[in-house]
Amino acid sequence: MTTTLAVANQKGGVGKTTTVASLGIALVERGLRVLLVDLDPQGGLTFSLGIDPEDVELTAGDVMLGRRPVTDALVVTDEGVHLLPSSIAMTRAEEQLVGRTGRERRLSVALDTVAADYDWILVDCPPTLGVLTVGALAAADEVLVPLQCETLSHRGVGQLLDTIHDVQQLLNPRLHVLGVLPTAYDGRTRHARAVLETIGETYGLDVLEPAIPKSVRFAEAPAIGRSVLGTAPRHKGAEAYRAVAARLVDRAPATV
Repeated sequence: MTTTLAVANQKGGVGKTTTVASLGIALVERGLRVLLVDLDPQGGLTFSLGIDPEDVELTAGDVMLGRRPVTDALVVTDEGVHLLPSSIAMTRAEEQLVGRTGRERRLSVALDTVAADYDWILVDCPPTLGVLTVGALAAADEVLVPLQCETLSHRGVGQLLDTIHDVQQLLNPRLHVLGVLPTAYDGRTRHARAVLETIGETYGLDVLEPAIPKSVRFAEAPAIGRSVLGTAPRHKGAEAYRAVAARLVDRAPATV
C-alpha cells in the first residue's frame, strides 16, 4: 500500500523541506519508490533537489487545477526520487483554487491517479494553514510536524492541531497524526534538552527519535542541489534521517 505523509507546520524555518527531502532520499536508499510533492510557492523543495523553480513549466498547481495530469508534471531527480515541483506560479494557482469546487480534495484526487506507482508520497506543505495545506492534509494518511527544539518554535502548534482536527472531522477521517519530529536539536544545551523532554507532554503527541541535530550541513546541501544524504552521507544529520526513515518503514502503518 502507498503511504502519503504530509509534513506540516505553519511556522517557517522549522525544517519541513529538509525533512521531506532527507526522508525521501532515505526511503529511496531502502529500495522504495518515492514521490515528493512541493506545495510551497517558494519552491524550496524543488530548488533543494537541483531544479531551478524558474525553469519549471508545470507545477503541482497546474495539476490541482485540472490543467494537466500528474504524469505530465513529474520530474525525476538526480537522487532517484520523483518530484511534483513548485514555483512562484503556485501563488496564482492557490488564488484560483479558492473559488473552485472541491478545492480541498483536488490534490487527493490527483495523487490517486499515480499512487500505485509509489510506496511513499511525501508532501512539503507551505508555511500557512491555507487551502494548499488543507489539501495536503485531506490527501494524507499521516501528518508529521517538524518542530525546532526552541521555545518560540512552539507558537502556533495548537492552531495547526486544531486545523488537523477539523480536517479529520470534515474531510479525511483516516488522517493520523504521526507525531512531532524534533529538529535543530543541540544536546549540549540545557534549554534544548528541556524543550525535547516537554514536547510530548505539551501537545500529547508522540516524539519521533532520534532528534535531528542542528548543523550547517542542512543549509549547505540545497546550494548543491542535493539532500544532506547526498552531500554528507556519513554526517550525523544524514544518519538521523535514515534512522527516522527506518522507523517509518519498520513500524506497522496506521493505514493498513
